[in-house]
Amino acid sequence: MMKQLLVAFAVCVAALTPAWAQPLVLDGITEPFHDVTLGLAEPGIIRNQFFQEGDVVKKGEVILELDTRLEELEVGRRKEVMAQDKEVMDSTESLYGSTHSVSKQDLTKSEAEYNVAAADYAIAVQQLANRRLTSPFSGQITEILLHPGAACAPYQPLVRLVDTSRCYFVGQIDGAAAARPKLDQAVAIQMADGQSVSGKISFISPVVDAASGLASIKAIFENPSGKIRPGMAAKMTLP
Repeated sequence: MMKQLLVAFAVCVAALTPAWAQPLVLDGITEPFHDVTLGLAEPGIIRNQFFQEGDVVKKGEVILELDTRLEELEVGRRKEVMAQDKEVMDSTESLYGSTHSVSKQDLTKSEAEYNVAAADYAIAVQQLANRRLTSPFSGQITEILLHPGAACAPYQPLVRLVDTSRCYFVGQIDGAAAARPKLDQAVAIQMADGQSVSGKISFISPVVDAASGLASIKAIFENPSGKIRPGMAAKMTLP
C-alpha cells in the first residue's frame, strides 16, 4: 500500500512540475567531426597509392600521387635557372658595391631576373604539389575510389576521409523550447547500442523551420577510442 502511495505521489509531482524544469530528451543521429571527399585540381594518371582503406593518416601525409615526372624535371630546371641568376645578382651587387664597375641599372636588372626566376621556381614547386593528394587533417580513410593506373579528371572524387576522434550529435528541437539550451551547456548523450557519453552544445540554429516548427541543434563529444561509430541513432538529454 505504501509503495502505491509513493508512486502516486511521484506522478502527481511530475504532473505539477513545469515543462521548462523537466529534462528534455531529443532524438538524433551522430556524425563525424570531419567527413570529406578529396580530389585533385589537376588531371592525370594515378601513379602511387601510399595508404589503404581503413588506414589512419596524419595531416599533410600524401595519400595518392599522380604521374609527376614532367613536374619534377621542371622543378629541377627552374631551380638551376634560379641558382644561376642568384650568382649573377650576387656578383653584380659585389661589383657595384666595391668598384662601381657596373651601373645601378645593371644591378636592378640582375635583381629583377633573380626575382622572376625565384617566382618561376615557386610556381613549379606548387604545380608539383598539386599532383599529390595530401590529407587536410588527421583521420581515417574509409574509401579509395580510384587506384594506380586509373585516369582522373579535375576535382573527381578520389578518397573519403573522416575524423571520428570527435563527433556531433545532430537533432531537432521544438522552436518554443529552442531558447532553453545554451552554447557550451553540458548534456548527456546515449547511443542506440547503450553507450553513453558527455558532450556540450556547440550549435543552436537561430532559425526555426516554418514547416516543421523545429530548429537544428548540435552537441559535440569526444570519441578518442573510436568506440562510437558515427551514423548511429542517439538521444540527447538536456537537464
